[in-house]
Amino acid sequence: QAQLVESGGGLVQAGGSLRLSCAASGRTFTVYTMAWFCQAPGKEREFVAAIRSSGSTPYYADSAKGRFTISRDNAKNTVYLQMNSLKPEDTAVYYCAARRAYGIWVNGYEYNYWGQGTQVTVSS
Repeated sequence: QAQLVESGGGLVQAGGSLRLSCAASGRTFTVYTMAWFCQAPGKEREFVAAIRSSGSTPYYADSAKGRFTISRDNAKNTVYLQMNSLKPEDTAVYYCAARRAYGIWVNGYEYNYWGQGTQVTVSS
């Protein structure tokens, strides 16, 4: 089983940047597809980005394209989400998710493991 711990959230002004990290336990991190989701108050959880175990061809939600970058360091069992040009509407709890398979999935129910979340607040 994978255990995921997010960090890096915080308060930032609009236009600023944050880098989220998700550290995974276990020795099989390299076989997991990793993803980021977010959930704003009163809204459903939304897909943000995903990256295959190989790190090739990340996939982004339209809202994240051009502003966010997902990456992973398999040697450190860590996946990152670099968020630039942040907007107030990006305010949400951001969750890291993992699925032990190779591919890209955009629905939360398709992921087996979740972190506890980290709060991102963007002020206007």
